[in-house]
Amino acid sequence: MKPIDFTSQQYFRDPGPAIERLREIGPVVRVKFPIVGKVWVTTTQELAARVLKDGAAFSLRNEGGLIAGLRWWMPATVAAVADNMLTMDEPDHTRLRSIVDEAFRRRAILDMEPRILALAQGFADTLFAEGSPADLVERYARKLPLSVMCELLGLPERDQPQFIAWTESLTRLTGRFGVLGFIPAIRSMKRYLEAYLESTPEGGEGLIAELVRVEKEGGRISKREMVAMVFLLLGAGTETTTHLISGSVYELVRNPGLRDWLVADWSRLNLAIEEFLRFISPVQFSKPRFVRQDLDLDGVQLRRGEKIMAMLAAANLDPQVIENPEQLDLTRRPNRHLAFGTGIHFCLGHQLARIEGKCALQALFTRWPNLVLAEPEARIRWRERPGLRALAHLPVASS
Repeated sequence: MKPIDFTSQQYFRDPGPAIERLREIGPVVRVKFPIVGKVWVTTTQELAARVLKDGAAFSLRNEGGLIAGLRWWMPATVAAVADNMLTMDEPDHTRLRSIVDEAFRRRAILDMEPRILALAQGFADTLFAEGSPADLVERYARKLPLSVMCELLGLPERDQPQFIAWTESLTRLTGRFGVLGFIPAIRSMKRYLEAYLESTPEGGEGLIAELVRVEKEGGRISKREMVAMVFLLLGAGTETTTHLISGSVYELVRNPGLRDWLVADWSRLNLAIEEFLRFISPVQFSKPRFVRQDLDLDGVQLRRGEKIMAMLAAANLDPQVIENPEQLDLTRRPNRHLAFGTGIHFCLGHQLARIEGKCALQALFTRWPNLVLAEPEARIRWRERPGLRALAHLPVASS
């Protein structure tokens, strides 16, 4: 089989055919993945869930503490910010997650919904303030989740443009040279966060102030881990939602019938967002894991020390679980997708992402019900970043 290029425009435009080719080979397939190298990937939802849940067979780190997704040539700066709960096994994962879990509980996030909608409405109002057409990714989809996360963390609004610039740099990760290219952004962001954590007063507002309090009271989290935690929330906590929003808007403006159906009754948003999460799959793969011992995985022999990733995009297109998975059906119920993963690493911010997605669509299409693509579909391009399905730009106009 010809190797699949997981960073090609052909793949990102329509991952279905490539995933079907992999599935025809078997439930677990060995591929060469950018940066990670040779790695097994799952092609069914059942095996994706098993890899994500079975900590006894698959671990994010080896016995020496090496993170499966890191390579020998990566600078120490990358390792420092990668030392977060997403790359930790038990018990460290639960130790760190428990510190921030309360801020992301359903009730706390639901209480934020009016504020999130108000922010979205403000960004929708100014979408074309600098002219038309507008890049929806830059002027809308990126601004909303970053603003929400900055408020949740307690970071000043004046620093948000700098965070946008830093996160833009991080999205250009395509290979070894891409990693080296965004090192300056990581270092600048790391220095900012270290200084901000040091200057945060006791009794301050936001999640950063809570991290500082926990660190001072009992040391359940180190200063290095605090920086990595905030980096994770600012990066992964905003980037994936950015591409859920832009991807959803893209599907609606290229399918005006679906857009009009949704605008006619906003109570349909809950089902619609679940389908966008499944169909777009902003996060295409899980973090790599080490195989802890030789094992048979659904008839495929895996060796100790090899790497494996759950292919979430394949899980979300598995015909054994989802009827007509290649179709975008905003009324789909049930919708058993794995967009947020499963197991102990089930996405901490799943409720926040859902609400941000809903508020973004409602505010945007209420303000601009006749939004259209400003370029032919053939010219729309995705970022060439492995593992993340992310529109590079989305030029739109109001007809």
